[in-house]
Amino acid sequence: AECLLQLVVKEEECTNDRETNSTMFGVTAATLFLLVQSAYAFKPAAFIPRKQQGISNTWGSQTANQMVAGGAERGYGDDYYEGVRIGPPPDLPSLLLHNRIVYIGMPLVPAVTELVIAELLYLNYESTTDPITMYINSSGTTTATGQAVGFETEAFAIADVMKYVRPPVHTVALGQAFGAAAMLLSQGKRGYRYALPNATILLNQPKSQARGQASDIAIKAREVIHNRKTTCDLIASACGKTSAEVMEDCSRVKYLQPQEAVEYGLIDKVIDEKGAFSANPSFLAALQ
Repeated sequence: AECLLQLVVKEEECTNDRETNSTMFGVTAATLFLLVQSAYAFKPAAFIPRKQQGISNTWGSQTANQMVAGGAERGYGDDYYEGVRIGPPPDLPSLLLHNRIVYIGMPLVPAVTELVIAELLYLNYESTTDPITMYINSSGTTTATGQAVGFETEAFAIADVMKYVRPPVHTVALGQAFGAAAMLLSQGKRGYRYALPNATILLNQPKSQARGQASDIAIKAREVIHNRKTTCDLIASACGKTSAEVMEDCSRVKYLQPQEAVEYGLIDKVIDEKGAFSANPSFLAALQ
C-alpha cells in the first residue's frame, strides 16, 4: 500500500507536466488512489506517515487523511452527529440484564446456555448481594413436540452456576417449564421460586440421541441413565423428597399446574396479584 501511495505522490507532482488522464504502468492515478484508500481503510491515521497524511485528494473534496481516518474511527454503516453515534437504543435483553433479569425463552441449546451463564457471571461481578430474577419459559432440552435438541449437561451447567454465584437467584415460571427447565425452576433460592397462574410444569425423563454401533448406543444409554439420576437428585433436594420418589414420578410424563407444583415442593408460591415484580427500571432514571 505504501508503494502504491508513493506512486500516487509522484503522479500528483507531475500533473503540471502531464495530462490529467495520463497513466502510470497502465493504471491511472485515480485508480491507484482508490487502491490505497482500500488498503488503509482500517488503518488508524496515527500510523500513517506524516508526509502521506498531508496529501490532498485531487479527485474529490476530502483529503486522503480524512478518508483513511473515517474508515478507522467509524464502524461501517454508523451515522454520527457532532461526534456522537446515532443509532438504535440498546437491545431489550441488555436492558433486562441492566435490571438483573435473566430470561430463558428457548430450549436449552448450547447458545442459550452460553448466554445465560455469561449473564449470571456478569451479574455476580456487578453485585454480590442484589438478587437475580430468572424468568423461565422453556421446553428444556426438547422442542414442544418432544424432539431432543440439547443435552442435560446444558441444564446442569446453568444449575451449577446458579449455585456458584453469590447473589440469590429467584426463579419465575411462565408459559412452560418442561423437563430440565423444571429442574432449573426448582434450583432458585428457597422461598423465592414462583410461577404465574397459567404456567405448566412438566417432569419427564431425558431422551437419548444415540446413533451408531450397538456398543456406542450402550455407552450413551449409561450416560442417559446417569443424567436422569442427576436430574432427579437435584429436584429431590430442592423439593424435600427422596430420589426414589422423584424417579418414580419422572418415569412417565407428569404435568403439574402451578398450585400442584407448590404442593409438590417444586415452587413456593403462585403469583396471582398484579405487579408483584414491578419496579422502576434503572435505565429510565438515568435518562431523567
